[in-house]
Amino acid sequence: MHRKLIGAAALSVFSTLAHAQSSVTLYGWLDEGVSYANHVTTSAGPRSKVFYGSGVNGGDRWGLRGQEDLGGGLKAVFTLENGFNASNGALGQGGDLFGRQAFVGLSKDGIGAVTFGRQYVLSQTFVGNEFSAGGQTALGNYGFHPNDLDMFTSSRVNNAVKLSSADFAGFRFGAMYAFSNQAGAFQGSVPTTTPANAGASSAYSLGSHYANGPFAIGVAYTSINFPTAAAPPYPVTIANINTNGLRRTNTFGVGAGYTIGPVHVFGNYTDTHLQPLAGEQSTVQSGELGATYFITPALQATLDDAYTKLSGAFTGRWNQINSALSYSLSKRTDVYVLAIYQKASGSNRVNGVIVPVEASIGSSSTFVATSAGANNQFVGRVGLRVKF
Repeated sequence: MHRKLIGAAALSVFSTLAHAQSSVTLYGWLDEGVSYANHVTTSAGPRSKVFYGSGVNGGDRWGLRGQEDLGGGLKAVFTLENGFNASNGALGQGGDLFGRQAFVGLSKDGIGAVTFGRQYVLSQTFVGNEFSAGGQTALGNYGFHPNDLDMFTSSRVNNAVKLSSADFAGFRFGAMYAFSNQAGAFQGSVPTTTPANAGASSAYSLGSHYANGPFAIGVAYTSINFPTAAAPPYPVTIANINTNGLRRTNTFGVGAGYTIGPVHVFGNYTDTHLQPLAGEQSTVQSGELGATYFITPALQATLDDAYTKLSGAFTGRWNQINSALSYSLSKRTDVYVLAIYQKASGSNRVNGVIVPVEASIGSSSTFVATSAGANNQFVGRVGLRVKF
């Protein structure tokens, strides 16, 4: 009887330890607020509007993240992340249940991980998230470059295999390939017309990141075939390529940051080549420089300038000044105030007619509608974000 009791106790302890080595975490956040924008497109011409908006300072989401310890430093990992609009409860990402992320994989301590599924490209992971006003401040989707052509946010691809290294003395690197699952559409073998399966598109992404004390730098390159037919569906509206469609986008990005006392300085540069199915290639270059001042541990202010240039058959310039003030009520809850101004210049083609380029604040028109022929636009916002 004594041996049986000892055995049962040992089994109970082992089961408890095994359970402790595995975990599933529920997480998410909600971002709600009221915004003001001038020069907004309406059927009656340009108008100002005050509107309720969700997911500006990072999209509303909830997710499950888990791992199982397989022994010897090897773990099975997974992430399922749902995006939605808290203002009306609607699903985001085209109605996909786990449209933000959905992947499973294996990780090894000291080596890295391999994951499979719907995942972010490395341009966002290694550059956009850390070295842009949109990625690291309350500006969120108002602070990214026009149309997010350099893939700093919401840049997810399906059917992806991703290799992510461990941290080696501050250095990390990664590589990703996303399958089109379509015959003849492997990366490097691209037809001159849109694939028969318009939902299929292949992609690859490479990147690295280094951090040492107050300094950090990241670099990435991403290439996507038929991006307007895949996830993410880019809202491309420049140089008439929205009409002809895109054959491929190639984007290179580098960003860096440095902290000096209570001040964090950051910046980035991106070069994106847009290859249409027909016509001249366009190049979109963006440069950004900003700083965040931590007035107190809870109160921080950000000022940032971003400049985007379109070259090719048409010309366009967008200069955007971003400012933000945020206050943390707790580790999970913060309130913020935003003010953004953008000035545009140059020419564009819309339905075959050459017109001046328009100002357009936000990573897509989901957040702020394109201005109605105006070359400038102002947006202000007061918001609240709660994480869990």
